[in-house]
Amino acid sequence: MLRRLPRPNDPNVLVGFATNDDAGVYLVGEGFALVQTVDFFTPIVDEPEVFGRIAAANSLSDVYAMGGRPISALSIVGFPDKGDTAILEQILRGGLAKMAEAECSVIGGHSIRNEDIQFGYAVTGTVDPKRVWRNVGARPGDALLLTKAIGTGVLSTALKKDMADATAIAASVASMVQLNRAATQALREVEKGAAAGGSPIHAVTDVTGFGLLGHAHEMARGDAGTGLEAVTLEIEHREVPLLPGALKAAQEGFLPGGLKNNREFVGECASFGAGVTQEFRDLLFDPQTSGGLLIAVASKAADATAGALKARGVMAARIGNVRAKEGPLLQVR
Repeated sequence: MLRRLPRPNDPNVLVGFATNDDAGVYLVGEGFALVQTVDFFTPIVDEPEVFGRIAAANSLSDVYAMGGRPISALSIVGFPDKGDTAILEQILRGGLAKMAEAECSVIGGHSIRNEDIQFGYAVTGTVDPKRVWRNVGARPGDALLLTKAIGTGVLSTALKKDMADATAIAASVASMVQLNRAATQALREVEKGAAAGGSPIHAVTDVTGFGLLGHAHEMARGDAGTGLEAVTLEIEHREVPLLPGALKAAQEGFLPGGLKNNREFVGECASFGAGVTQEFRDLLFDPQTSGGLLIAVASKAADATAGALKARGVMAARIGNVRAKEGPLLQVR
């Protein structure tokens, strides 16, 4: 649908919605641009305060994925007319705590009466317009790194049906509340240490609602409008990290509706080797909440990048490679 809509005729729009990028980028002045994003959703855990923290981390993630620094946020609230306001207070308190951790000021917001609880933020950040990371730009020969394990969708679905293991849910929550700030800082360190040939970080996206393969698909498509050619992403499924209990939840059929939508969306753009089991295929389409970063980095800088991430306490799993477009955009082995 978005492809049929008119795009902004404004030269200051550096990144709009043409490539389904993680956030919009607007040039304000020399060396200064704004990064803007919005995200909100219904509760995926039972504890209101934890839900608030997850929603905040998720909203901030798109700014980090563009290489930006979040500075301010506006809250978005939908709450039942006869709901217990003590629950809403805890949600807001959790969100404020996570925003404070990110050094991002909540300066207002908007609320509506709604049958379902909904919560999130519109976040504004800043970025050097010459140092914006896009979700397109991966080059043949690049390595693919992933900074968080996947499986939050199937685990949240199992929780809703009272079939989730407590240890698995604790691991999922710990992942979802983790900011992607440290990952962004590590990637900036890699850029600073790079030779004069330019940044080895060629493309970055955060893995959220479209699942790992959905966001990988966007990375592989390129952007014909800016001359960034489509590529093929080759993913080694055994190298993709999974949250504890995620494989079991998938095997038992706790598949969220978004997973099926993601599978239909990617469609014939993905091929799977004979050794990739059905439950693992499902997990690759599993919609994530506050997932990690998927990074396309020059192969010669892959080890240094992984080292910089791990030095900041961030997972750095090398899950595949990029090669010139050949056959399907996504090839899972």
